[in-house]
Amino acid sequence: MAETPQQYSARILGNLGDRDPIDVLATTPGRIEALVRGRSAVDLARRPEPTRWAVAEIVAHLADAEIVGAYRLRMMIATPGLPLQAYDQDRFADALDYRAADVGDSLRTDAAVRASNLRLWRSTDPRWRAAFAVHAERGEESVAHVGRLYAGHDLNHLTQIEAILGAG
Repeated sequence: MAETPQQYSARILGNLGDRDPIDVLATTPGRIEALVRGRSAVDLARRPEPTRWAVAEIVAHLADAEIVGAYRLRMMIATPGLPLQAYDQDRFADALDYRAADVGDSLRTDAAVRASNLRLWRSTDPRWRAAFAVHAERGEESVAHVGRLYAGHDLNHLTQIEAILGAG
């Protein structure tokens, strides 16, 4: 049974706990890069189960999620209250052919966009942290809340990568 958007948020935020989301967002790309360094393309493309993503697919997903997050963050700051369209990660994976994604390209994309986003997370006027958008599935979410979700999302996928590579 698929989880509800509220269950998803609770699970993802549970990954973060009391950790500082900015610290998590700043360190995750490097942690993932260290985990995949020296691994063969075959290892990174191996799915743990037929319906589960391989490490290469997870890293491609993280790069695309960061691009989506970059747009959302900027829109929330510039246009508080706007509606945010949900996206189906599995449709992205199929349409954008995550199975053929180069891990190095995905890592570089994720790191570059993350660096730009971190500049905003660190410098955004504190009053904008309360700015919100209305997510199509999850309802009203503030900039601060979205930062916590993205950090928890990072940790969720970091744990998956560690388990797949036997590094957890």
